[in-house]
Amino acid sequence: MDADIPLRLVFHLPVNYPSCLPGIVVNSEHLTRAECEIVKEKLLEQAETLLSEPMVHELVLWIQQNLRHILRRPEAGGGSEKCTSAASTTVDDGLWMTLLHLDHMRAKTKYVKSVEKWASDLRLTGRLMFMGKVILILLQGDRNNIKEYLILQKTCKVDVDSSGKKCKEKMISVLFETKVQTEHKRFLAFEVKEYSSLDELQKEFETAGLKKLFSEFVLRLIK
Repeated sequence: MDADIPLRLVFHLPVNYPSCLPGIVVNSEHLTRAECEIVKEKLLEQAETLLSEPMVHELVLWIQQNLRHILRRPEAGGGSEKCTSAASTTVDDGLWMTLLHLDHMRAKTKYVKSVEKWASDLRLTGRLMFMGKVILILLQGDRNNIKEYLILQKTCKVDVDSSGKKCKEKMISVLFETKVQTEHKRFLAFEVKEYSSLDELQKEFETAGLKKLFSEFVLRLIK
């Protein structure tokens, strides 16, 4: 612990930065994967205290000063697998898929632009689907990128409350998460689509090989 530890930090700055947290990726050949995850968690905790002001430089200075203290804690001792760039991007091999449900969107235009930007930045494909009052987001991509997306969705002020004041998304739920199977369609892009009927929405899911997902999770939102 007396030697310097080289760290590679990658910051993904969302469209609403610094009103919401940046996505952070931590890599180091000198740390285990578990240690990299702990460093990332501590950086995000520190970032919470700096919301609404530019924070990347502050976070870099903070980790330079505090890395040794973080790694000396007992919870940083687990695991032996090294946290290299290759390892960090393949923590979960293959393509993953998540279905999210949003309760409402008051500032729809701004909200949709944010969702499209995050999906593009994190190389996620899928659909943002509107059918009556039902709002669903289907994401496909690297599992770590989907997790980063969820952090952005929950920490950014993407909507407005009943009084018109900017607010974070508190009414989002993860309906389903799985590794993409052979019968599932691979989406080539992220698209925003509106459906005029339940049958139309059901057809979208069936075409994507997600008939069971629709009957188990989507239908109960409508009943």
